[in-house]
Amino acid sequence: MLQVPNSSGITQGVTVDVETDVTKAVDIAADAVVGITNLQESGFWADASEAEAGTGSGVIYRKSGSDAYIVTNNHVVEGASELEVTLANGKKISAELIGSDIWTDLAVLKVSSKEITKVAEFGNSDALKSGEPVIAIGNPLGLTFSGSVTQGIVSGLDRTIPVDINNDGIADWQSEVIQTDAAINPGNSGGALVNIKGQLIGINSMKISESSVEGIGLAIPINSAVPIIEDLEQNGEVKRPYMGVELESVSDIPGYYQEEALKLPKDLTTGVAIKAVAPNSPAEKAGLKELDVIVELDGEEIIDLVDLRKHLYTDKKVGDKLKIKYYREGKEKTAELTLAEDKM
Repeated sequence: MLQVPNSSGITQGVTVDVETDVTKAVDIAADAVVGITNLQESGFWADASEAEAGTGSGVIYRKSGSDAYIVTNNHVVEGASELEVTLANGKKISAELIGSDIWTDLAVLKVSSKEITKVAEFGNSDALKSGEPVIAIGNPLGLTFSGSVTQGIVSGLDRTIPVDINNDGIADWQSEVIQTDAAINPGNSGGALVNIKGQLIGINSMKISESSVEGIGLAIPINSAVPIIEDLEQNGEVKRPYMGVELESVSDIPGYYQEEALKLPKDLTTGVAIKAVAPNSPAEKAGLKELDVIVELDGEEIIDLVDLRKHLYTDKKVGDKLKIKYYREGKEKTAELTLAEDKM
């Protein structure tokens, strides 16, 4: 009880009840959020020591027998020779990388379940509404601020953010994310975005950090993450369908070559050109050739390479049939192939 003076100078008691729906949600979720330290070999000699390359966050989502499993971001664990997990109570334990996926920026780690007392409960990110309160839990700026809690709302749903995976200045992928104004900073990556019930509804992944931008944090929706998590845990990788072609967006090809090499109609400036076809691949078996230009998959217009990847990696699976509309020397053609498993 706080003692504060009133206007007459007489002190009176003020009772403060600090238990709220937010604090209850944090109580439910916080112990399932961990710190992750990425250790990499440093130095020149063979007995090189390991140096801390960075820290991030993760969420314990399953406990089974002697093992427990943690989801985090691929960029948090990338390049690690060793991984160390710091639990909410400060205890440090070693972790094994089970698998990671550069396209969705997700990774799964395995640790001993001996010290694990809390596992996150998955919520339903498809049921989120704009303006709904959410809470971010993680380790901004490293373990010094471990277990930090920030509150905000769902600022936007179904946002698509271009991602340049190979750092060539061209978008390779469109990441579908939840936008929130809950503060997310370096080190929060891989941490939890939870709803007011303390359920995990997103994996904090990135923020827009331009000097003119404030309060735009992004998280991977848990409903999108779950199939990837399951694939990584079971197979160590995400099994994606494979056409067997090397591709380039038509929009990235000079107009002269669009007309002279691809022989495209002048009013066609979108689609994906085939640069090469792998021997004995589904594409070769379907009769596709170099310089063919794909414009539709399963009746869905394909504008560029990102469109094609999204259709292939999101809507299709190994063994599915794929209907293709394409142009060859200015003439429209169709083909159908059966998608194989990508062995890369």
